[in-house]
Amino acid sequence: MNYWLIKSEPFKYSWDQFVEEGKSMWDGVRSYEARNNMMAMKKGDLALFYHSNEGKEVVGLAKVSKEHYPDPTTEDDRWVVVEFVPVEHFPKTVTLAQIKADENLKDMALVRQSRLSVIPVKPEEFDHIVGLAHA
Repeated sequence: MNYWLIKSEPFKYSWDQFVEEGKSMWDGVRSYEARNNMMAMKKGDLALFYHSNEGKEVVGLAKVSKEHYPDPTTEDDRWVVVEFVPVEHFPKTVTLAQIKADENLKDMALVRQSRLSVIPVKPEEFDHIVGLAHA
């Protein structure tokens, strides 16, 4: 299994909206690196759901429910979407400030590539963040 972090600006698409809908097609990604990450996702992979810009925090856990296919929001065949379902709303959020201050997470791609919207997460980073969310 692979682990990921997916970002969404809560004023555009929040965790609560995701839960209400029960699933989401992750569309509109226009970065080649983020697209390549989406193309590497496999059904069942887990993703940390991160509110960017507002909040700047990991709020929950999502799971890949459908692997990549062409993005129906564009006619440009270079772009893909992946579908997710919500798994868990974390009891405590894990903020970007916490992540940056944590020695175990200092090399995390979220810190090094802050503008990337779909990021791979190492298993030990994933486990540490989930642990912080349940501490």
